[in-house]
Amino acid sequence: MNAVCVRLELYDTKSFIYWNRAVKEKDPDPECITGTPLVCAKVETFNRASEPFCSGVLRALWDFTGDMRPWGEWVKRQILAIQLIDYILRGVAQVMFVNNSLSGLLIVGGLFLQNPWWALNGLLGTAISTVSAIALRQNRDAVSAGLHGYNGSLVGILMAVFSAKGDWYPWLFIPNVLLSMLCPVVSSALSAITSKWDVPIFTLPFNILICLHISATGAAHPFFPQLPWGRLTEAWLPVFLSVPVGVGQVFGCDNPWTGGVILLALLLCSPTICFHAILGSIAGLCTGLALAAPPADVYSGLWGYNSVLSCIAIGGVFYALTWQTHILALTCAFFCAYVSSATSKLMSVLSLPACTWPFCLSTLIFLLLSSENPALCRLPLAAVSYPEENRRYLRQLKAWGRGRAQSSIQEISVRGKCQTTVRLHLSLSLYLQKYLCVSFPVGNTGASHTPRHVWEQQHTRGRRCETSEGNRAEKM
Repeated sequence: MNAVCVRLELYDTKSFIYWNRAVKEKDPDPECITGTPLVCAKVETFNRASEPFCSGVLRALWDFTGDMRPWGEWVKRQILAIQLIDYILRGVAQVMFVNNSLSGLLIVGGLFLQNPWWALNGLLGTAISTVSAIALRQNRDAVSAGLHGYNGSLVGILMAVFSAKGDWYPWLFIPNVLLSMLCPVVSSALSAITSKWDVPIFTLPFNILICLHISATGAAHPFFPQLPWGRLTEAWLPVFLSVPVGVGQVFGCDNPWTGGVILLALLLCSPTICFHAILGSIAGLCTGLALAAPPADVYSGLWGYNSVLSCIAIGGVFYALTWQTHILALTCAFFCAYVSSATSKLMSVLSLPACTWPFCLSTLIFLLLSSENPALCRLPLAAVSYPEENRRYLRQLKAWGRGRAQSSIQEISVRGKCQTTVRLHLSLSLYLQKYLCVSFPVGNTGASHTPRHVWEQQHTRGRRCETSEGNRAEKM
């Protein structure tokens, strides 16, 4: 018996679902095949043995057109590594508004044909951006469609194109990874704004990040400049002193002792705030060294004070402190240092200082981040306190939620038992009243109800209705 292949195009009320099934039945029932009561739009039965070869090839190729939905359904059942490959290829293709992994593979081939170094940076940017979106628990359907990868792809490619160091410069991987990791953060923040008007963000995250990088570094800016060994040993002391100086620069002070006293004051209030202040200053210092900033600016703490504020704000003040929040705060500190460099150069055209504009902009972007990760819990402004108290507040909130859920479950179970008891009670009382004429108390009011009277009233009301209907019929 030849296998009869059935081609079904089914859809439910939520989304179109495309099915290709082969069954050994002549008249298959769509509901039996799918197992769900879907609406059948089209049923097409054909015999694969009698089908022409060309037609079979065209049908096979048809599955790889459009958004490759059968392929996508198969990928969802595979391991994460295979899913990531599909997400990355779709992310490359989404630059051209194409949700097709095969199209993405062809585009990657064209990029390697142009320049392998550019293609490698583009793939790295797409991969880092996609993994970052998964770690931040962004919408999984958007991730699988490549919508969190195309901005990272453009960032990686254009950073390699604009680099004055030429091809195969390995230090370019570090800013590529950093900016690609920030793509989902900027995308989520912009989506929170544009979603009010139901418009897409297009490639705004790419434009923001690549302009930020170029304005902060310049096209011919060196990365990680090499210093002679003799000068390197002499530079260690001001490098270490720039950490407390970066904290003191929040108040405009460039004295390391003043910064140390401020750190002691932070430690007195909250060890978490003190720790994140040090981390933020180190992040600004490392970013300044990586971007080959003037040593005087790095040692004077001008690269650190905005990162200090950003790291404190995200690391436990406005977010409840978890290890995921800690990583987010460190990322925000590096991003803020980038913004500081770009803002300083832009404001210098107007002969204005950067002040704390970088801190405000970068922190607001990270606070507008929307994530399905329960570990990234942004606190309401009315509940914001110091990090340790915020963490206790979160624990109490979770404990209250668990207690409320358990009490609701117990209440539902007790209510079910009570309803069952009342039904049995009422049935028994009706039986006793009807056949034994014995009163039986029902409920907890203490009153003695007589279900027999209720039963007689119902039957009397029924007889009255029948009598009234008969009289109405006689009049007619």
